[in-house]
Amino acid sequence: MGYTGQVSLGQIFFLGLGAYVTAYGVENGWNIALVFLAAVVIPGVVGLIVALAAARLGGLAIAMVTIALPIIGVPLAKRLSDLTGGSQGISARFSSAPDWTGLANDQWQYYLVLGIGGISFLLVFNLVRGKYGRAFRIVKENEAVAGAMGISPYRYKVLAFTIASMVGGVSGFLYMVVVQYTSPETLAFHHSISLLAAMVVGGAGSIIGSLIGGVYYVLVPNFTNEVAPTLTSLIQGAILLLVLFVLPGGVASLPRVLRRWTGRSSRPSSSTSPTTPPSSASAKEDSP
Repeated sequence: MGYTGQVSLGQIFFLGLGAYVTAYGVENGWNIALVFLAAVVIPGVVGLIVALAAARLGGLAIAMVTIALPIIGVPLAKRLSDLTGGSQGISARFSSAPDWTGLANDQWQYYLVLGIGGISFLLVFNLVRGKYGRAFRIVKENEAVAGAMGISPYRYKVLAFTIASMVGGVSGFLYMVVVQYTSPETLAFHHSISLLAAMVVGGAGSIIGSLIGGVYYVLVPNFTNEVAPTLTSLIQGAILLLVLFVLPGGVASLPRVLRRWTGRSSRPSSSTSPTTPPSSASAKEDSP
């Protein structure tokens, strides 16, 4: 989010879809590599189908389209009970530590998530720093200029949305690695709002911002629940407003803001007046 100017309020749908695909594959005895591939590809295909229609829209229209995804996803997951377990959900216990590792189950899950998550971040980081990332930013700034440069705004919006959907599928797989259970609640719309708020706090259009947003998403609710359980939403809303006012680019923009502030304060003030040219009178005295 933040690279092509698109705002998705349905990212939690792709996470839930990846989780359900993972659970289904594990329950049916698929090879774990095939399960992972399906958990990435199927959300990517669904995201591509949605993007082909939504990317032609602009501004808030894209957000309105993506709102429908979790709203439709929850009742759909309940209705397709043969595949999803209905309202009861479905469990998939497949991430126990192999004997050859000598690790406890939670340690194995930690390193598995760290490895897959790290590779995913590295791939996305290289993507946004390359020619595709430059094209994304041009599309975000001015679609007319992008078209004049031979960059198709529609094509790159579809590409960005599809990649985001695949990343959601990876997240769903990793969610099942740790939680090993999913239900229609995983697809609930309020999770999308929480993810969006975390992304804004961390910094949209920033890989580091997404990491900071993830830390916010996990730790801040726990902290606010400890401080004042009845005021959790109020405190989180205040944090979001504070960041928006002080750091519109999110916490990830803090180093840039500090450099700008320190640059202004370190500029030397000129105490001497500029040299003035000789007056016309003195010029006349010097003339022959």
